[in-house]
Amino acid sequence: MAVEDLTKFESRLLKWISKSDFEKVAWSTARAAKAFEVDEDEVYDALAALTLKVPRLIYIHYRDGSIRIIGEAP
Repeated sequence: MAVEDLTKFESRLLKWISKSDFEKVAWSTARAAKAFEVDEDEVYDALAALTLKVPRLIYIHYRDGSIRIIGEAP
């Protein structure tokens, strides 16, 4: 899969992640859902899809009790 396979929301989310520093500041699914006016499940689904569709552009890991995300916009 490739960037062309992303939904509009997945693409917007990846761009937002790439402009943010969720490596230093923990990720907040609630904050992302509010920013995009979707529910949290949609955010989780989009994150999961991104890891499958563009695994080289997103890195998600767990540290200090929180999810950390690094993204690179295509």
